[in-house]
Amino acid sequence: MGHVSKRLYSSASKLAVSTSQLKQFPPKEAILRPDSGKPNFFDPESWATLQPPPTSALTAFAHRIGLANVLSSTDIVRRACTHKSFVNLHARYYPSSPAPLTNANLAMLGNALMGLFASEHLHAAYPHLPTRVLKAAVSAHVGPLTCASVAQEMGAVPLLRWHRQPATPLSPVLLHSDALASIPRAITALVYQEISLQSARKFVQSFFLSRQVDLRSMIKFRDPKRALIETVEKFGHERPKSRLLKETGRYSNSPVFVVGIFSGQDKLGEGFGSSLKMAEYRAAEDSLHRLYLTRTPDHLLQVPSSTFPSKQGSIYKTGSEAPYTPGVLGEAEIMYASSGRSNIVAPKRPTLEEIEAKREGLDV
Repeated sequence: MGHVSKRLYSSASKLAVSTSQLKQFPPKEAILRPDSGKPNFFDPESWATLQPPPTSALTAFAHRIGLANVLSSTDIVRRACTHKSFVNLHARYYPSSPAPLTNANLAMLGNALMGLFASEHLHAAYPHLPTRVLKAAVSAHVGPLTCASVAQEMGAVPLLRWHRQPATPLSPVLLHSDALASIPRAITALVYQEISLQSARKFVQSFFLSRQVDLRSMIKFRDPKRALIETVEKFGHERPKSRLLKETGRYSNSPVFVVGIFSGQDKLGEGFGSSLKMAEYRAAEDSLHRLYLTRTPDHLLQVPSSTFPSKQGSIYKTGSEAPYTPGVLGEAEIMYASSGRSNIVAPKRPTLEEIEAKREGLDV
């Protein structure tokens, strides 16, 4: 076996090329140019990339993700796994052949649906979550890297048909993860088109929203104590006070202090540190985390898209609406340390002394 044949079979094993295509090797374009009949340089890796995946691999993929009733045809699966960048590569080698169907429109629709499902789910589950953190959480659940990771878990890597493209003034460079992320998005759109919106939401819930994401690390504060004071003031409760709960080794090289923050008789949070200031900082941060990360119980969680009928067809014409009880809108977010970032001049904030004097009825 020659060097070219070895490279062909190696590429074919990685790209899931059908064995029926290997019988035609070497193809005619490997020997002569189609237009002039002169010898042509042949790249076996490009040739293997252009070959369609085997039908058995497409069928196995549909059954593996549990959507054999939706992806009933191998042509549908092949389209869902074909990125729009593959058209340029196909037209270069086969200019007279019709362009293959791509998942460009499906991926765009699926991306919008996944963003809708993730936004309403996170907003209903964490009603007090700040807006910036909510956006970051949506990206963590259904963003490009997460979609590419889910596609790898599905086993869609050998079925992907794409072509790397350099950066242009109108578009960034196309990476393998970007093309791979289009497959789950296209499948979401297919589930929505073939069945219903409810089925698409269940698909996204099973593969994306059921994952555990550390939201605590996304919430950062420059001055958590001041943010906590303004938050408590907004809710009309007593001003938070720090109290030393435990300590050990005060006069040693490694002391440990445990500080709790209380609003009246209610304990808001607790933190530890090697100094009182560090422990108080962590206690204030923990208090804000407890507030912002308050989660709605699963049996009370309801999203607006659950009201649409589960039957196939237009969501505005088919079936009747399901009952829906909206959750309480969170009011915990404050405009803390945001002045000057959005070109909006915020009014001057009163100092802590002015707030305390106003509470006691004194003139400042």
